Amino acid sequence: MQQKKLKTSTGKVFGKSGNKSIKVAINYTVRHPRYGKVIRRRGKLTVHDELNQASVGDIVEITEARPYSKSKKWRLVRVTKKAAGFPQSGVPVEEEGLEKEEGLDKEQVK
Repeated sequence: MQQKKLKTSTGKVFGKSGNKSIKVAINYTVRHPRYGKVIRRRGKLTVHDELNQASVGDIVEITEARPYSKSKKWRLVRVTKKAAGFPQSGVPVEEEGLEKEEGLDKEQVK
């Protein structure tokens, strides 16, 4: 019996929806059937993230898997690129730099 080759894809995480779940946007292009113009499309997939390692803004690699729920039929393979702008502290890089350079309070930055 032959093994079915699983589809893999790369996309950007645009939402975390509960424990061990993320939402990934897959961008692709198609040609219009009549006019031939190239149209950009976006597919939104719910993906199983077993280790909760992906966060919003990350570029991730996903693959088809067994159905985890009604809408979750993909699983996370790896995080290709972490999102920039949010270090471990949770404060955006721009605000963190302003506080250090000018010695401002958090109320003055906002």
